[in-house]
Amino acid sequence: MKRKRIICWGALIWASCALPGSLLAQKSGQVIWFDTPNPSVSVPVWGDGEVPVTAGSFGANKDRAWEHTSLPVGNGSIGANIMGSVSVERFTFNEKTLWRGGPRTVKNAASYWNVNKESAHVLKDIRQAFADGNVEKATQLTQDNFNSEVPYEADAEEPFRFGSFTSCGEFRIQTGLDEQKYSGYSRSLSLDSALVTVRFEQEGVHYRRDFFTSYPHNVMVVRFTADQEKRQNLVLNYTPNPLSHGKFKAENREGFCFDARLDNNQMHYVVRAKAVAEGGKVWTDRQGNIHVEGADEVYFLITADTDYQINFDPDFTDPKTYVGVDPLRTTREWMKQAASLSYAELLGEHYTDYAALFGRTQLELNPDQKGGMTLPTPRRLERYRTGAPDYSLESLYYQFGRYLLIASSRPGNLPANLQGMWHNNVDGPWRVDYHNNINVQMNYWPACPTNLSECEQPLIDFIRMQVKPGKETARAYFGARGWTTSISSNIFGFTTPLRDKNMSWNFSPVAGPWLATHVWNYYDYTRDLEFLRTVGYDLIKGAADFSVDYLWHKPDGTYTAAPSTSPEHGPIDQGATFSHAVIREILLDAIEASRTLNVDEQERARWEEVLQGMPPYQIGRYGQLMEWSKDIDDPFDEHRHVNHLFALHPGHTISPVTTPKLAKAARVVLEHRGDGATGWSMGWKLNQWARLQDGNRAYTLYGNLLKNGTNDNLWDSHPPFQIDGNFGGTAGVTEMLLQSHAGFIQLLPALPDVWHDGKLTGVRARGNFVLDLYWEDNNLKRAVVHSGSGLPCHILYKGKELKFQTEAGKAYTLEWKDGQLNVVG
Repeated sequence: MKRKRIICWGALIWASCALPGSLLAQKSGQVIWFDTPNPSVSVPVWGDGEVPVTAGSFGANKDRAWEHTSLPVGNGSIGANIMGSVSVERFTFNEKTLWRGGPRTVKNAASYWNVNKESAHVLKDIRQAFADGNVEKATQLTQDNFNSEVPYEADAEEPFRFGSFTSCGEFRIQTGLDEQKYSGYSRSLSLDSALVTVRFEQEGVHYRRDFFTSYPHNVMVVRFTADQEKRQNLVLNYTPNPLSHGKFKAENREGFCFDARLDNNQMHYVVRAKAVAEGGKVWTDRQGNIHVEGADEVYFLITADTDYQINFDPDFTDPKTYVGVDPLRTTREWMKQAASLSYAELLGEHYTDYAALFGRTQLELNPDQKGGMTLPTPRRLERYRTGAPDYSLESLYYQFGRYLLIASSRPGNLPANLQGMWHNNVDGPWRVDYHNNINVQMNYWPACPTNLSECEQPLIDFIRMQVKPGKETARAYFGARGWTTSISSNIFGFTTPLRDKNMSWNFSPVAGPWLATHVWNYYDYTRDLEFLRTVGYDLIKGAADFSVDYLWHKPDGTYTAAPSTSPEHGPIDQGATFSHAVIREILLDAIEASRTLNVDEQERARWEEVLQGMPPYQIGRYGQLMEWSKDIDDPFDEHRHVNHLFALHPGHTISPVTTPKLAKAARVVLEHRGDGATGWSMGWKLNQWARLQDGNRAYTLYGNLLKNGTNDNLWDSHPPFQIDGNFGGTAGVTEMLLQSHAGFIQLLPALPDVWHDGKLTGVRARGNFVLDLYWEDNNLKRAVVHSGSGLPCHILYKGKELKFQTEAGKAYTLEWKDGQLNVVG
């Protein structure tokens, strides 16, 4: 599935990028910028030793500037973080498929794949122990039998099988300029154009650098210019990943090819760089350094690839089953085509491609109140943390989430990982992997609602990649049909639990069904029937079949998830609310999908039977939605996970409109958990308060996320940096202003009092509707509904309902007047 074709778009010369960072902010508000440079660093900051971050040491990144003040660019395949230093420009570099681990890490593929424990036969003993009231025995049996031999720590075995996303190295460009002498400095990221620009003045010369990554041509472009001639005297140096070995080869004096393999698994990767100068001289030395002397301007083209190929049908006997690309060839082709274009053409095609996605959705909040728009972003955050309003900062954070999704998840490659695609070390927190108990799912909550459904396609492909290995995991551990996965996945089809016996985090049998709910969600938003028929339905059906077989059919006729957990929190249980909520969701999805396609009537009847036999959600002694099968919740527990509210969000089986008593119990849980937590947790609770239609409380969570869970460059902080909070925040704002999960479209369901005027345009609702919303004085003024599939439209606003037929391709204007909602055009 790795992208091989080049997509060509019409060139566009985009002039407004010439504005300085502060003026850009005044013009559009869609700019993150700094007014001081990062210090120049002459060597990469790899950390303490070769593997600076090990399991349990999840503190701040060793390179604080990278984590807090760098600016990210990416095209879904390659990415970089721009530091903006004066004398030595530096940027870390990533290729998203560069991973350690997998079936090539050991002497034969079997020792990678054959790690599922044959534990299904133990289930009857665990369930009997629950029936006998012997929870201790049930817990011990689960701990001993539902892990594997594979460690999660990189230093726990050699070679490391699970692996980690790893750095593709660093680039440094020596400029010959004085580190201390500069004025008028700005380093900005324009969300409108996905362009990072660095500007400053030294000794009367105005210098400028521009950085972007092109999706159409799969290259990074770095341009150095000045307002005087012959000022570019540069040396570009590339430092590879230190746990790899390779050779530099000069190419036509203007560039190099670095041909290398990772030490851990011999993954083949290639990095190419080329300089295109106007005036002056360019040459490359034997060490791969590109020298530019006396040029008026120069731009560097950089690209990279690996031999990785996604595989939906891996051969468990072939250690190279995920090998299928020649990175020497692909990078050569990309470089050749990019080099045939001018800088203006590359920028124009990049902008046309990117803006076609980013420009679909606009958010304005109290547009007459500018807040701190003209201030550098760190100072805006400082001001915001004092309680000063800054509504344009709130809309900027919203759009930054959309920018990050476009930059880290494009069709033809892997989905966004725990850090999107930006990483500065050979190893990192939680292996910078795909965490299946909230994190990778949260990454995609904003995709369809903010009109970026194309960006969710990598997640669908990733789910497909887990099906074949996931069938073996389902069979071995649960004796089940279908497929599932576990807590952590890599890019090599890993679906097995890890070695740790701490089942509060390492036991997550419904991780696969949770992922599969995204498949139905994608269809529900797009109404792409061909996708559902050819790709989506089998994924949903397999997850539903697993769920049915995993459940314990008790002697009293009920179905319960035993053993089960509430991820990262609490004991082994017989019927954790989280597991039941996920299973309800996937069974409802499977039932609806089979009806839509008019297939599998008998299976549908079975799913309906099991669904009816599951115990209802329970309300405990504090009035709370119970987290476990027993009423053991602690009202003073402020744990970051709110798994048992899955039914409220992202599920849809609890709602203040359809199940008000359960919604009230969910509210009690959120009151107990409090309004603080890690970044991603505040993002999740923001969405849950929005689903409860409490706009003011949702706004409190959004404010806390920005104040207490956000770095100076607006990256989410767990800590350390973890990107899911950014995506959760963007999704949460959308949920505040538009919801469509309960069988109707609800307008402004959680509008906070402080957002009294505004607009949100180009957002998508289920049923393939796109809506534009405009409000004044905390009341809807008008809404425009664009029908993509010609389905009936059901609107709810302030208790008033409106139903009307639509035609595909037509738009309908609604107006709120005198307490009534009407179609007026």
